[in-house]
Amino acid sequence: MDDKHMQIGEVAARTELSPRTIRHYEETGLVIPSARSQGGFRLYTETDVARLMVIRRMKPLGFTLDQMRDLLDATDRLDADDVLDAGEREALLGRVREYEQTATEQVGKLRIQLARAEDFAATLGARLEQNVLAARP
Repeated sequence: MDDKHMQIGEVAARTELSPRTIRHYEETGLVIPSARSQGGFRLYTETDVARLMVIRRMKPLGFTLDQMRDLLDATDRLDADDVLDAGEREALLGRVREYEQTATEQVGKLRIQLARAEDFAATLGARLEQNVLAARP
């Protein structure tokens, strides 16, 4: 693990999240800064950035904060060095599989919405083109 620490501004730039949003995720317990500077500034590691990227990717798919917390808990436990019995490991993998399935379904729905939006924009463009051509002498 990379132990280089970054301040919130650098993390915000890397994750394309605002510092305010990052602080909100901290307040809700989704991400905890790995350290604090002597001046009290939040300090983050690559692991924290990766966690924020998971959150950022889940948000547009409609996942709630509780669902984000649940998935992060499952992946944290799977990634931990703790020994898990087979049943617990399978239960955690099952939770992750459910989120993967939901994400895949949401991506499909978004593709349909995008196709409809592109069609709408093209229809408007064609209509404008017709009106411009009709207005020419």
